[in-house]
Amino acid sequence: MRFTKWNFVMLVLGNLIYMADLIVDIWVSVNFFYEGQHIFGILAVSFVLIAAGVVQCFSFMWYKEDFQKTGQKRLSCSLLIHCFQGGIFTRYWFALRKGYCSAFQCGSSDDPSSVPTLRQDPTNFSTPSREEPTDLHQKVINEAADLSMLRLFETYLEASPQLMIQLYVLMEFGPAGFTQVAAIVISCCSISWSTVDYHITLRKSLPDKKLLSGARPRLMYLLYKLLTFVSWVLSVSLLTVLNVNLGLILLFIFWLSGITWACKQQTTFCTSKGMEILYRVVVGFILIFTFFNVKGENTKFPMSAYYIMRLLVTLGILAVFWFCTPPDEHQDFFRAVTLIIVGALLLGILFLIVYYTSFHPNRSEEKKIFDELDGRTPPRACRIRHFLMQ
Repeated sequence: MRFTKWNFVMLVLGNLIYMADLIVDIWVSVNFFYEGQHIFGILAVSFVLIAAGVVQCFSFMWYKEDFQKTGQKRLSCSLLIHCFQGGIFTRYWFALRKGYCSAFQCGSSDDPSSVPTLRQDPTNFSTPSREEPTDLHQKVINEAADLSMLRLFETYLEASPQLMIQLYVLMEFGPAGFTQVAAIVISCCSISWSTVDYHITLRKSLPDKKLLSGARPRLMYLLYKLLTFVSWVLSVSLLTVLNVNLGLILLFIFWLSGITWACKQQTTFCTSKGMEILYRVVVGFILIFTFFNVKGENTKFPMSAYYIMRLLVTLGILAVFWFCTPPDEHQDFFRAVTLIIVGALLLGILFLIVYYTSFHPNRSEEKKIFDELDGRTPPRACRIRHFLMQ
């Protein structure tokens, strides 16, 4: 349970990708209004605002829970920061400072007790207090896990719909400009990075799970998630080009099914009933685009059913689309899109099978037992244990 230099680099890259995605989203929204496409501009802004609101809401509630555990009561300043959309940047600021101390100073300091850490209060920018290196590593890992969850929320609530809008505009109105290409590339990078980073962070933050180590397992996981995601968003965008109402109805059915499954699993991520309902709504939205296990239980059957359904729906979309012959000027374009959809879906499922049969870290058979006589205590379980598992 050490926060390494590589983990610090991952944290920095995650921050840069998050800011780049935010800047591109604002740029795309402004560009839509500038070109007179007000409906797309309003949709783009709406997804940005909804995602930002949800992320700030969860971030503040987590700070509130942490304050209550430590007996702190000063929430007004933290609430003000989150109201001005500064919650996640505040988290990054403290995680980077703690992460630097943990990765670069703990390993080189001769006196571990001299390593400074920051207080848990996100509104306190005063001189750091002192803490044991083991506790510091655990806290940084937990805070990185919080940031990973928030990025996952933001990615699937904002970047995924933005990508679908861009693909729809590209298919409906012809060749893409530089803004559209940049938005599509940045969105794909953001989605891929946040998903893989979440999977790695999840396993690092849970002591009873083996780490996802090595380049090949991470590459297999990345390709599995990315290819199945690309195939799905292209399929839905293709259906939306054919009929906008059909595309929206399909997404709504998947969203409602995801919420229903989350409710049936009786998730226990939040301490309050209202936040738990919001969490299940967000989980349902995430399940539109990719599969996650919401309870950490055996998912062989649910995952198989999920991707079989995705395969059937994708083939159905392609059959319906080619039954309704596209215009002659779009024949070559849509033929290429069809090949990409089929190829990405088959390769994605292939990488899924390879990953789970050859590279997926098996859960430890024996739980780690800590000997209190040796002065060690079990690390504090972070909230990621009750979040989406994989």
